[in-house]
Amino acid sequence: MQIPIFTVDAFTNRPFSGNPAAVCLLENDLDEDLHQKIATEMNLSETAFIRKLKPGDDFTKSSCFGLRWFTPASEVPLCGHATLASAAVLFHVQKNTNSVLTFVTLSGELKARQVKDHIVLDLPLYTAYPQELKEVQELIKAAVGDMIVQDIRFSPDTKKLLVRLSDTYGRSVLENLKVNAQHFLSAEKTGKLKGLILTVKGNSSGKGHDFYSRYFAPWVGVLEDPVTGSAHAVLSSYWSEQLGKKEMLAFQCSRRGGELKISVRSDGRVDIAGQTAVVLKGNLTF
Repeated sequence: MQIPIFTVDAFTNRPFSGNPAAVCLLENDLDEDLHQKIATEMNLSETAFIRKLKPGDDFTKSSCFGLRWFTPASEVPLCGHATLASAAVLFHVQKNTNSVLTFVTLSGELKARQVKDHIVLDLPLYTAYPQELKEVQELIKAAVGDMIVQDIRFSPDTKKLLVRLSDTYGRSVLENLKVNAQHFLSAEKTGKLKGLILTVKGNSSGKGHDFYSRYFAPWVGVLEDPVTGSAHAVLSSYWSEQLGKKEMLAFQCSRRGGELKISVRSDGRVDIAGQTAVVLKGNLTF
C-alpha cells in the first residue's frame, strides 16, 4: 500500500522553522489502528489525514474533505498548524482550484482560504475563565518557578490552562525560560488539563507583536509544541479582551518560532493566518 505523504512547516515561510506537520492524502479508507501507527512513525507533534468524503471526490477539484489529527500518542480534537499544513498541500501541491476549503473534523467544520501569501484558518474562539491558584499551584511552580504570575485562566472546551506572566517580563525572559514539561505530569493534580500556555504581553506600539506565548502538552505526548493554532484559539479570546483589540499579531517563541496574524470576529470565531513551507514529498509504503 502506498500513501502520499508531505512534511509542511506551518506558520513560517522558511524551511526548518515554524511547526512541522505530516500530511497524508487518503484515496481510500485506512484501517483505524494505522492512523496512530503512522503518526507514531512520523513522530512529529501532529500527523494529519485528509480523506475524501464521497466516491468521485478529487483532491484537485473538490472543496470539502474529512480531516483528523494524531500526535505520536493519541488523536486530538483540534490542531491548527496541521490544518494549515493540510490546506497548503491541497492549495500548493495538489493545485486545488477552490478559493475556500472546508474540513469536517471533531471540532466541526473548519474553513481555510488563501489571502495573498497567507492561508487563513477559520477556527472556533474559546473563552478562558478565571482559575483558582491553589488548584494548580504545584503545576505553575513546576513551569515557571518563582516568577511573578499576573493572571491564570482555564479553558474548559480545550482543557488548556493559560498562565500570564507579569508585564515586567518581556519576550526574551519567556524565550529563555528552561522548562521541563515532563515534570508537569506529576505536578498536575486536577486531572482536567491537556495543555499549558505561558504568555506575556508584547510591545504592540508600531509593528511589534501584541503578545508572546509558549505551549506545552506532555499529557498528549508533546513536551513543547513549536507553534500552536489551537492554543491561539484561546489566546486570541484572552488578549483581545485584555488589549481591546480585534486585529493582533502574535509570536510563539519556541526554539523554532512562528508568527500568527489574528482577527477576532463578531460571530464567536477567529481567523488565524500563517504561511507555510513544504519541505518533504514522498510515499509511505507498507
